[in-house]
Amino acid sequence: QVQLVESGGGLVQAGGSLRLSCAGSGRTFSLYAMGWFRQAPGKEREFVAGITWGGGMTYYADSVKGRFTISRDNAKNTVYLQMNSLKPEDTAVYYCAAARDYGFPREGTRFGSWGQGTQVTVSS
Repeated sequence: QVQLVESGGGLVQAGGSLRLSCAGSGRTFSLYAMGWFRQAPGKEREFVAGITWGGGMTYYADSVKGRFTISRDNAKNTVYLQMNSLKPEDTAVYYCAAARDYGFPREGTRFGSWGQGTQVTVSS
């Protein structure tokens, strides 16, 4: 298991940008596929973006494709989510998660470690 701590959330106007960070513990961070999920009030948690364990490939939900970018720095045990052109519907608590998976996991059940979440609020 890896411990995860998110940061970087906040309040931003529509059209603005935020960058979320997720710091992981442990010497095996680079072996984990990483993902970002979000959960809005009254809605189910949904997949946002993922990056493979080596960082070579990224994949996104259709709703954020072209606006969000996931990246990782394994030397710093950190994964990032750059969010541009934010919309009010992006308002949610954002969670990072880690999976011992060499594929392209999107389902939350495939991720064994989760952070505590960080609130992102986009005003119109």
